[in-house]
Amino acid sequence: MKAVIYTKYGPPNVLKVVEVEKPQPKDNEILVKICTTTVTSGDVRLRSSNFPLLVLLPVRLIFGLFKPKKEILGHEFSGIVEAVGKDVTKYKIGDEIFATPTMLNTGSYTEYICIPQDRKKGVLGLKPKNLSFKEAAALPVGGMTALFLLDKAKLRKGQQVLIYGASGSVGSYAVQIAKEKEATVVAVCSSSNFDMVKSLGADGVIDYKEKDYSLLDNNYDIVFDAVGKTSRSKAKKVLKQGGTFVSIKALTNPTQEHLIRLKELAEKQKIKPYIDRCFQLSEIVAAHEYVDKGRKRGNVVIEITD
Repeated sequence: MKAVIYTKYGPPNVLKVVEVEKPQPKDNEILVKICTTTVTSGDVRLRSSNFPLLVLLPVRLIFGLFKPKKEILGHEFSGIVEAVGKDVTKYKIGDEIFATPTMLNTGSYTEYICIPQDRKKGVLGLKPKNLSFKEAAALPVGGMTALFLLDKAKLRKGQQVLIYGASGSVGSYAVQIAKEKEATVVAVCSSSNFDMVKSLGADGVIDYKEKDYSLLDNNYDIVFDAVGKTSRSKAKKVLKQGGTFVSIKALTNPTQEHLIRLKELAEKQKIKPYIDRCFQLSEIVAAHEYVDKGRKRGNVVIEITD
């Protein structure tokens, strides 16, 4: 089967499409024929090892000091169950699923993947019926991160929420989840993305290139940093007393329950993945080059099978 590997850290061209052995499911695993995966910010950071110096060594110790411990990237996917282990009870052949193998267990840049039916090495569920495979693949990582952090901030009806980096994957979900809670949402992004975030439900917009949100007169219950490019000290200037700052820089631990809630929101048409561009597996280098530019809107997906 085809897979994308990288044997050293570096620019997109370290990614190579090669032939590898097709995996066989263990007793508690399902074998999934992957239809679609994505290029997340986590993928490009791991590929390039582009982390702040303060955390670079700890990250390298976890993922590989001089070269990657796991050669196949990919943090989320959708596909069809092709085989099941003898102890699997939750899934059957032919089920359409979406999943994330989690940060420590990457590996969806491939035609097939084995994943346990339990939570130990991934979070998975039946694909939302109203989403395509492309849309479903783009839901777990960004969606669960947004949901986890808004839960942490104790998002409630009627609150004022500012989302910094609202046009990215996490930000686009945060806008929709906050609107589903009947919050008022102000989106910070470039003016070229105003129409996009308004289509997702944003009530107001701020162009970060033209205005510093922390110097404006507005006050918010929550400031959500969806791209890791603002700070708590800046957010405090516009937070109400008792307000909350949350950021993707913080450790997150989404669970199966978060994925279930995302599925329910998607099937109720409360959230919908925003797809920026689609690439074929053979175009993986071009896909990473595009995401490296830092102008990705929503999600970039990789089609592996029809």
